[in-house]
Amino acid sequence: MFGYVRPLAPELKVKEFERFRACYCGLCHELGREYGLAGRSILNYDFVFLSMLLWGGRGDCGYSFRRCLPGLFRKKCVCAHTGALSTAAGQSVILAYWKAADDREDNRGLKRAAAGAVRLFLTRAAGKAAASHPDFDRSVRECLTALRGLERDGCESLDRPADRFAALLASVSSEAEESSRRPLGQLLYHVGRVVYIADAYADLREDLKAERWNPVAARFGLTVPDVPEDVKEAVRQTLFSSVDLMCAAFELLPENYWTPVTRNIVFLGIPDMIENVLAGTYTPALKRRPKSPAIGQNGE
Repeated sequence: MFGYVRPLAPELKVKEFERFRACYCGLCHELGREYGLAGRSILNYDFVFLSMLLWGGRGDCGYSFRRCLPGLFRKKCVCAHTGALSTAAGQSVILAYWKAADDREDNRGLKRAAAGAVRLFLTRAAGKAAASHPDFDRSVRECLTALRGLERDGCESLDRPADRFAALLASVSSEAEESSRRPLGQLLYHVGRVVYIADAYADLREDLKAERWNPVAARFGLTVPDVPEDVKEAVRQTLFSSVDLMCAAFELLPENYWTPVTRNIVFLGIPDMIENVLAGTYTPALKRRPKSPAIGQNGE
């Protein structure tokens, strides 16, 4: 994924924001523990959200205080190792590896070389992750192959490539608890659709300049990066139709320890991201909340 799925931080309680940071750091340590430096290099917000959804009914989170490379002189509160973090770590490595392989095919010059270097850097980690999550690895390969085919054909549909990426993300639900598998699959399908279209819209100017296929440009026949208001409104409508279905699926999931945070992401964070992408004001950094006391062992 691309780092678009994150909370609207000002609307979180301080303890909820601290828990989100602890989960983010916990996933980073899990990536390092299982896949080394290569794993840590691909950490993003999207798979923090995924680990929270995969949490199931495990109860609250155990915490520890650990140091990391960006903060050697102050220990951070970190979520303890869990199966959900391990699953999210493995799947994020697989997706990052195949995305780098796909970027290598799509780009030229320095960007092609950079994508090739990332792919090579992740090769060993991706092999280990694929051995643990073979179904997800196969789904990613199949969906990205289908996406490349649509790109080669100059597909003029926005829904067809978005559906392929959405199906890729929905396949994550196969490793969830059986009771939540169906609504989680629907939720992740629409999250994937939103992320794919939003990323295509954000890349519109760069893709047109480089003469690369872009699904938004192909669908609306755009040749210049200045998007007409009617096109922008059409994109907004298709994105928010998925948001509505995503919210409906979320309400069918059983509540767990992370529900206050995941509810914020689904109902506030993703809609806010969409509006910022459409307005050209989206930034990848998550706005920090004021510092607060450490969460403590019971997460309070």
